[in-house]
Amino acid sequence: MSELFKDVPEFVEVNIGESLAARTETLGAFRELGPPDLCHVVKSSGSKSALKEIGSYHYCSGVEASSSASLAAYINSLQFSIEESPAWFGKGSGWKVRSGTYCCFNAFSRVDMRVEATIPGGVNAYVVDLRGDRHEATADLWQETYLSAMLRAIRYSDDASYRLAGYRKLDPISTPEAEMRFLQTAEALFLKGWQLGSDPEIQVATIITNHLTAAIIKYFSDSYRLHQAVNLFEKMAVKEPEIAALLAQCYVGMNEEIKAVKILNSALETCPQSYPILHAQCDFLLSKNKPQWAQAVAQQAVTAAPSEFVTWAKLTETFIQLGKYDSALLTLNSCPMFTFNERDLHRMPAPAKTHLPIKKFLADSNILDEESARDNEADVTLLRLPAPGLRGTFARAYALLTELVSKIGWDELLKIRSTVFVMEEEYRMHKSGTSVDLNGAAEDDASITGIRTSSNSDSEIPTIRISTESARTPATALTQTKDEAAESPVSAFSNKRLCERWLDNLFLVLYEDLRVYTIWRAEISHFKTQHRSYRKTGTEWEILGELALRLHHKEEAKEAFQRCLETKFSAKALIKLLEMYAREGDLQRTLNVAIRLTTYHHRWYNEAAYPSAVAHYLYQLGQIHGLAKVQYTLLSMNLPPGIFEIMKGYVDYATEMQVEGYNF
Repeated sequence: MSELFKDVPEFVEVNIGESLAARTETLGAFRELGPPDLCHVVKSSGSKSALKEIGSYHYCSGVEASSSASLAAYINSLQFSIEESPAWFGKGSGWKVRSGTYCCFNAFSRVDMRVEATIPGGVNAYVVDLRGDRHEATADLWQETYLSAMLRAIRYSDDASYRLAGYRKLDPISTPEAEMRFLQTAEALFLKGWQLGSDPEIQVATIITNHLTAAIIKYFSDSYRLHQAVNLFEKMAVKEPEIAALLAQCYVGMNEEIKAVKILNSALETCPQSYPILHAQCDFLLSKNKPQWAQAVAQQAVTAAPSEFVTWAKLTETFIQLGKYDSALLTLNSCPMFTFNERDLHRMPAPAKTHLPIKKFLADSNILDEESARDNEADVTLLRLPAPGLRGTFARAYALLTELVSKIGWDELLKIRSTVFVMEEEYRMHKSGTSVDLNGAAEDDASITGIRTSSNSDSEIPTIRISTESARTPATALTQTKDEAAESPVSAFSNKRLCERWLDNLFLVLYEDLRVYTIWRAEISHFKTQHRSYRKTGTEWEILGELALRLHHKEEAKEAFQRCLETKFSAKALIKLLEMYAREGDLQRTLNVAIRLTTYHHRWYNEAAYPSAVAHYLYQLGQIHGLAKVQYTLLSMNLPPGIFEIMKGYVDYATEMQVEGYNF
């Protein structure tokens, strides 16, 4: 009999307990919601005189962390994952789970809640602080720990940064009663939500912009049940009027726009300088094709919160919709950028053995394709594209830049850039001059003073402070235009601004994307005229699909992802096609993709029906066709044994929670 679990992932330790020690040492590095839960077990075999022991661990989410009993129950359940010894092996022989420790990070109080369970035996719960000291586990700490665990399970259900080996994801909420408990706890701790931090685009977390509110919106909007969130936000808005921003967002999502407008109108009278409320109004105006009005509101939001990236990004978006591309580029240049912090993860010592078993019915389904080494090869130019590495505010800024180039093209974008920013030749000529008057600052060096924003005649752009690091040489290959040298260097220079270094870099990133995309499309065109087949590896098609999507070429992206799947299994390609097919209302194709993705997720221990991207897009189909038709179509597909049952989990959740479309 093996000492390993038959269907649960695990990492066998070199020294028993080293994973717990490593987690304790890392506690001080956790910044926000914390890492996945850690479950450590000790297994033993043999008699007392010849006892053998091993320690192993795996990561987990979705386990209800409301009490020591619930966590001890999870540890106890693991003993049934070890294969039983055959009768002839002898009674009492074989491996058994002797004890376990479950660790769950409390993101509110920044402590680790731990439960030790012995089998059979007692349960001991305690708290470990950032220094490694032990404390008593109180009721308040359990409440915070429960909600922290729920938020991790919701927020990071589809987060690429959380795709860890040996990470088991279970359903965090599976019944209306469990959901009610989640809502009650969220209400109790709502005003402490800012302590959890927020998305990387937010500089300062508030009671409106934080991981708690984001999780609530995600959980209920993805299943089209925003009325549940509305009930919570209405209660909280009585205490904090600014929460009206979330309330209005929910009503818009529920197609109750009149209610949303009334709420926003009342909220703006109470909190006229709240940028979340202003943004809610701005989004509504943009959805109604009123960019001129939206721009005025977005500008007010910048005035209210000038240090927040999202306010400048929203103003940039309105200028793009208005067709004021020079103003859009100038506003984008003014965005305050923040360093991206990676998700909280463990730093563990190398294990003695890694065990990642696959359930038999998944292996027998033949849905998961085997990949060859050739499928994963790719041209080095594609592998080194810098855009996929962008994170946080830089990724969002790049998305705005690609939106700009999709509207006007690369050449026009360069012309606008040379019109609003100081180009290399102009900067060089200024540096060589001895007496150049820059708005009254005679003989001042631009690298020290920057360019005064009052020189720009466009009053729609709010005041921008340019740092002393802003003066530098932009990339020559991207900034030079033919007409540039014809202007007077003094007048041109004095009416322009300095391009921030990060935006210079994004232009280089965009140039690389456009260059590779142009070559790819030219090659395809050439091969078609030659009546020859155009071949790429699966990984190359995957990268090209993501490239086309970044540059807003959706049909080309869809084609590339489809070609990718003809060659290899790709979860990235599948998730993108799932979204595309669902938006088109294509029931059969969406289900085909959903089945492959769900099988893949279960193979890697993601057993949660909801929240998940697959569930979201299936429920989107349910609004069009009704979930009954979705289920009947699944039945007609004669799926392999076991696969239908896990697909039915999505429908079961929708029926239990009364997701829109469940009853037709």
